[in-house]
Amino acid sequence: MIPFNKPYFTGKETQYIEDAVTKGKISGNGYYTQLCHTFFENKYGFYKCLLTTSCTDALEMAALLINIKEGDEVIMPSYTFVSTANAFVLRGATIVFADSSKGHPGIDEDSIEALITPKTKAIVPVHYAGVACDMDKIMDLADQYNLFVIEDAAQAIDSFYTGRDGIKKPLGSIGHLAAFSFHETKNIISGEGGMLVINDSQFAERAEIIWEKGTNRSAFFRGDVDKYGWVDVGSSFLPSEIIAAFLWAQLENLEEIQQVRISHWNKYKSEMQNWATENEIQLPVIPTYAMNNGHMFYMVCKNQEQRAILIEKLKRKGILAVFHYISLHSSPYFKESYNGNSLPESDKYSDCVLRLPMFYELDVINIVNTLIYED
Repeated sequence: MIPFNKPYFTGKETQYIEDAVTKGKISGNGYYTQLCHTFFENKYGFYKCLLTTSCTDALEMAALLINIKEGDEVIMPSYTFVSTANAFVLRGATIVFADSSKGHPGIDEDSIEALITPKTKAIVPVHYAGVACDMDKIMDLADQYNLFVIEDAAQAIDSFYTGRDGIKKPLGSIGHLAAFSFHETKNIISGEGGMLVINDSQFAERAEIIWEKGTNRSAFFRGDVDKYGWVDVGSSFLPSEIIAAFLWAQLENLEEIQQVRISHWNKYKSEMQNWATENEIQLPVIPTYAMNNGHMFYMVCKNQEQRAILIEKLKRKGILAVFHYISLHSSPYFKESYNGNSLPESDKYSDCVLRLPMFYELDVINIVNTLIYED
């Protein structure tokens, strides 16, 4: 049996968890949390990082930080996970869905400007499969219309964008805020977990307060204030030291994990290219400004019937392949109230995307051979 995902363990996770327990502080924002924060800030140049219990929590913090309120509009792709929208719906926002690109499942950047109104507060680009959106186009619109940009970088750890200036920038470092995921299906994991990245200094102090249930507790423990209390809205967003310790073991091995996953991705692509062309299947497209971080290998089948046949073919050999999102505009929660434009590309990806297994200890050739040669 080849599962769709299998969490990878470096071997030091339980050692660091035990060490966290021995240190006597496991409630969060301790030794391992600070190690993780420093790692990301130093390696990727993020202004400030805050670990969270999930990427969903990081997005909810972002919604609070930009003061989303009833009637504000937030533009995002329809082809994304529900958390991208939920974080803003919870604050009363109206979600305005953009279509996907014809070339890949990411947002169609050229469709965004037509969706902007006087009520628009933010744009939330989603770096699908760890492949960058065209951030120059998006940031230009944000500057022109005075909007916030929150990068949904859930799948985009260690992935980069090369802008018009020729400079390679880490995803999550370009928008005002960004959210990452360390769910067990991601490249770097902590079971459940996430991170908010603050790139605009105006949000840094308030983010720490929101993170600590609306209190200035972190400032108190640093000695910046002589007592702490409730000073803003917030919630219990920070994870325990147990989660941070697990994550630290993964971060120590980030480069090796990335090399292996990218090797798997490249092998899929090279071995399947001719077969895919013959069967009218589109393999992943990486725009010239983006890169592949080995998060996901997907195919775009020519129709639902072909996808169902391939899923069943793999299943007979004990290989689990899955399709991905149902476009949010056509979801049971939203479809009755959706009155926006048709989103044909988003619908196409909902109907036709097939995700193949992707994890560290993967036998890619077995899967490829099953697809190409098995009846």
